[in-house]
Amino acid sequence: MNLLAIAINHHTAPVEVREALHLNDDEIRSLTLKAKENLFSECLIISTCNRTEIYGIPKSVKTLHTDVQNFLLKEKSDIKISEENFQNFSSSKAVQHLFEVIAGINSQIVGDNQIFKQIKSLFQIADDLQASGFLMRNLFAFSTRVGKRAISETGISEGAVTISFASVQLIEKIFSSLGKKSALVIGAGETGEIAAKHLRDRGIGRLTITNRTQEKAEKLAETLKCSTINFNEFKKQLYLFDIIISATSYEGLILTKEDIQSSMKERKGATVVLMDIAVPRDIDPESKNIDHVFYKDIDSLNIIVDQNLKKRNSEIPKVRQIIKEELEGFSNWYNSLDAAPTIRTLREHFENIRAEEVKKNKNKFLEGDQEKLEIITKRIINKLLHHPTTELRKAAEQENNSIITKTKIGILKEMFGIDKPNTEKKENNE
Repeated sequence: MNLLAIAINHHTAPVEVREALHLNDDEIRSLTLKAKENLFSECLIISTCNRTEIYGIPKSVKTLHTDVQNFLLKEKSDIKISEENFQNFSSSKAVQHLFEVIAGINSQIVGDNQIFKQIKSLFQIADDLQASGFLMRNLFAFSTRVGKRAISETGISEGAVTISFASVQLIEKIFSSLGKKSALVIGAGETGEIAAKHLRDRGIGRLTITNRTQEKAEKLAETLKCSTINFNEFKKQLYLFDIIISATSYEGLILTKEDIQSSMKERKGATVVLMDIAVPRDIDPESKNIDHVFYKDIDSLNIIVDQNLKKRNSEIPKVRQIIKEELEGFSNWYNSLDAAPTIRTLREHFENIRAEEVKKNKNKFLEGDQEKLEIITKRIINKLLHHPTTELRKAAEQENNSIITKTKIGILKEMFGIDKPNTEKKENNE
C-alpha cells in the first residue's frame, strides 16, 4: 500500500510551531486541491489545535516524506521548523496512526472525542473536493468504525480530564438543567475560555464574560455569541448569576466572603455555584460556609480529574485491541483488491466458454432438455472454480500475504490466458 503520512503535533512540536502550521477550513480546501494537483492521486488533510497531518497516495513512487513536508512548509509556515518536528508514516503504519488519532489515544487529552467529529468533518471536505477516491473512502469507513467502537465499547471518553470540563460537569450535577440558568465567567484566558465553551455546549441559558482587558472579553464573547460586563462593574450584578466560574491570573482575591454575602442577600436564598479554578485562588474559600453557596476550588476538582484520567488510561489497551482488529480488517480488504477482479474475470472467462459451447450444441438436445443443459453446465463450472477461487480468497485475506496472493494471481492469469489481449484470445479460439 503506497500510502504516505506526515504529522506535526503536541508530541513533536511546541505550541508556537503548531500554531504556525494550523490551517482553517478555507486553507485546508486550498491546500487539498494543490496537494492533489502536485503530489497525490488521493489525499486528506487534518488540522486541529494540536496537530496538522497530511495523508496521501503519491502519484509517483519517487515521492518522499520530505517532499510532503516541504510542500506544507512552503504553503504555510513563516518560521523555521526542523524535520525532527515531523513524524513520518508509511503504508499500514499510516493507517494505524490515523486510527489512534480518531480513537483519541493520540490526543493531548486522552479520550478526547472531539477529534472524532473533527476528522469526520475533514474527510467530508476531502470528499467534496473529489480528493478522496476508492481507497480514502474505505479508509474513512474503517476509521469511523474505530472511532465509534472506541466510544461505545470502552470508557476512553468518559469523565472530565480538564479542570474547566470537570467544573462544568460538577455544575450539571447540582443543576439538573442549565437551560434556565445564568453564568458568569471571570477571566478570558485559556482556562476561562474553555469553561465558557463547555457551558455554551451544555446549553447554558445566559452566558456572560468579564475580564480586566475589555477587548479580550469582547473578542471571546463575539466567538461564543454571549454578553460581557465591564470588570469594574461586575460585582454590582453578581446576584444575577446562578453560576460563577473564576479563572484569572490575578495575585489576590477578586471576590471576598463579604462580596458573596452581599449578592446572596439579593438572591433571597437561591442557590449559587462558585467554581474557583484559578491559581492562586480568586474567591475567598470561606464563602463555602455561607448558606445556599456551593463552592469548589481547583484542588477538589483535581481529584475528579485524576480519577477520570486513571480510568481513561486503563481503557487504552481495549482501544488498542479495537485498532488491531480494524487494522487487520483494512489490510485484508486491501489485500483482496487484486484477488476480487481476478476471480470475477476468471468466472467470466469460464462462463463465456460454457455459454458459447451450449449455444453451439443445444440444438442436439430435445427442447425439454435444453434448460437442464444450462443448469448442469453451470453446476460443472461452479464446481471446477470453487477450489481455486476459495484458495485465492484465503490468500488475499491473510495479513502480510500480498506476495503469495499476487503470485497465485499471476499463475492463474498465465494458465488460462485471462490477461491476454482480446485479439490474441480471438486468434487462439479460431
